Formats: sequence, C-alpha cells, structure tokens
Amino acid sequence: MASFEDGIRDLLNASGRNFSERREDGVTVFSEDGRSFSVFAVPVSARTPEGAMERMLAVRRMADAVSDSVVIAEDRWLCGGAVTRARLNARIGLCDRVFARNCEARRIDGAVAGKFLEGNHAYGDAACRYRYGLFVRNESGGGERRPGRGTLVAVAGFSNARRLHVGGDTVASYEWIRYASLPWMRVAGGMGKLLNAFVRDVRPDDVMSYADLEWSDGEAYRRLGFVAEGDRAPVLFAVDPHTYRRTAAGKSGGAELPDGCLFFMNMGSRKYRLRTSGR
Repeated sequence: MASFEDGIRDLLNASGRNFSERREDGVTVFSEDGRSFSVFAVPVSARTPEGAMERMLAVRRMADAVSDSVVIAEDRWLCGGAVTRARLNARIGLCDRVFARNCEARRIDGAVAGKFLEGNHAYGDAACRYRYGLFVRNESGGGERRPGRGTLVAVAGFSNARRLHVGGDTVASYEWIRYASLPWMRVAGGMGKLLNAFVRDVRPDDVMSYADLEWSDGEAYRRLGFVAEGDRAPVLFAVDPHTYRRTAAGKSGGAELPDGCLFFMNMGSRKYRLRTSGR
C-alpha cells in the first residue's frame, strides 16, 4: 500500500521540478534543488502528547533553516483530498491564474459561501457575519481551465465586531476568519480586493487574522499592510488511527478520544492586525 509520502513524492515528481529527498527525525523532507524551499511530510505516529510535541519542535527547527516551506501532516493529506493536493501544486507555482482586476467583489449569502468553503478550504466553512465573493467579470487568465464570466473564484468571511477599549476609545475590531480561492487557481490580488470591499462597506477600525504556519509565515498579510502581533501556540490533536480524523485534544475529555488514538501537534499560527482607522 502506497504511503502518504509516496503521494507527495509523485506529485512533486510530476511537477517537473527537481527535488532531493532525505529522512530526518522521522520526517521525510523534499527540498527543491537550487531553491531554499522544502516540503516536510510529517507522519502521525506519536503515541503520547509529549511525543507529538517533540516531533513538532523537530519540524520547526528544520523549517527555520530554510526561507520557504510547507508542512503536510499525514492525516491532512489522507483526509484533505483534492484540496490539499491542489494547494501544494499552487504553492509550487503549478496553477492557473486570474487577475482580481478582472473580477467583481460583492456580498454573498451563507449558503453560497459555505458550499464554496467546504469544497475549497482545508478546514471547511466557519461561522462568519460578513461573506464576500469574487466573481469573474471579464474572461481572462491562463491555463486550460480559464474561468468563464460569473465564475466564483474566491471567498472571504469576516466576524461581527468585537468592541475593544483602547486609550479611552472604543474600537470596532473584526476578525478575518476565512479566505479561499479555487485550489487550482491563483487569484492575483484576490485577498486585497475582498478585504477592500469589506472595509468599504463595514468601515472597521481594525481587522485581525491568523496565518497558518504550516503553509505560510503570513507574507500575503504583510503585503496588504498587516503587522504581526505574535504567535498563537501550537494545537494538540488526537487522530483516529483508522479514519485519520482529528479532534482538538484540549477540547475533549479523555473518554471521548478515539481508542488507541495517535497525537499530532501543529505549528501554530501568527496573529496579524491591520489598522484601518486613525484610532
């Protein structure tokens, strides 16, 4: 039976790029020749939370040694389906492209946003107060799967306001909860266009969000003017060894965890904030 490492290896080999391979601390590392980019294939095999933490720290050490990396856990590869594979392809530049300037950003309802996110975001849908979609206005882009007029290519979801007291003022702070594009499509400028539509309509004082450190250090947020405010701690998951479904271990009592479960600890996330008013 092919392993998940075999699946990642096959995808990388099919890309036409040259990747070398090594095994370190139980992790298979694929490094692109001539570029400081690596893919870390992390097995889910720890029997204890402590073992999961040791593996996470080892992967973090290796990832810190390169300028660009992706961390793919075994359960996400096996359960993430086409989304994870397409996202990896996009991460190494093998995707079609459409420009946000050829698209229209507008409010959409929960049903439309939910269906898109369930199919195209690694973690599916989430509760959001404001949802925006990016629709192709002019047929443009490259590749065989050029989206036609009216195609929904990206979705963003934002929370309701959280009122914060800052220096005697009450600040309306919103969280950017979800962003996803079609996994085989790079929407150039898509995040910025959807963010601008939200800011124009809602007029928040600031917007905060989190970058998943398994996929990015948040460069896309920094390009939009967001400022890093620190890291959120890694999360421990219990993983069913038969279905590879994960459960946040801190949110479940011991009796609710799968029998013989394995443990995985992710890389955590980085908090970013954009001030959109003078306050």
